[in-house]
Amino acid sequence: MNSEVDYFQKNGHVYIPGLMSAEELAPYRATILAWAEEFRAQQKPIAERDTYGKAFLQMMNLWEENEKIKEFSLHKRFGEMAARLLGVEHVRLYHDQALFKEPGGGHTPWHQDQYYWPLDTPKTVTMWMPLVDIEEGMGMLTFASGTHKVSLPPMEISDASEEKIGAFVQEQNFPIAAQKTMKAGDATFHYGWTLHNAPGNQTSTMREVMTLIFMDAEARVVEPTNPNQEADRQRWLLATPPGELAASAINPIVY
Repeated sequence: MNSEVDYFQKNGHVYIPGLMSAEELAPYRATILAWAEEFRAQQKPIAERDTYGKAFLQMMNLWEENEKIKEFSLHKRFGEMAARLLGVEHVRLYHDQALFKEPGGGHTPWHQDQYYWPLDTPKTVTMWMPLVDIEEGMGMLTFASGTHKVSLPPMEISDASEEKIGAFVQEQNFPIAAQKTMKAGDATFHYGWTLHNAPGNQTSTMREVMTLIFMDAEARVVEPTNPNQEADRQRWLLATPPGELAASAINPIVY
């Protein structure tokens, strides 16, 4: 485990195979998949969406709506791994989200997750777990190693972030890392500031992924610096005032 922690803290991301077995994952997947099918039926055809909409179907805080998904999102095993990687005693859930990249779905532009989070700490981490076996042609999450310590102008995920961050990554020659394949129940973890993207799904199979965002349990809310952070403060922190612990009723301690 120490080697994984060291790798994570140096590179800003790490691959953890077999965090949950496919058998253990199966009932959670069935529940999430049923939710996703209903959500997908309400969306525009993929050709009519913008770049962000084409990248994936994004379903957020499912744990609030379903007890089985709540069991998954608050699973102690995931929280414990997040705490160990971050080097903190306890972590809270910021929010969960299912990210399903449809067959023919577009690329996910380069971005930093924490651009959206009004938090006073870099000790945040996203767990990214496929619910089915996936391969690189399905839109594998791709990291620019070492970029969690890089300061960039704030950018929301967009065509502009893809162009500007992509050029920056190339100019600075950051090592690019992505798994060739992942099994259902494998996971990657990345810091909130780690630059990452994903190619489009070139296969006929849905890329089913569930993500969980964890933060140091001592994290506090800061004054939002952009409209997206204010929206996050209202929704995922239940309007917790700046300066207070990020500990609203929907930010439980997971570990």
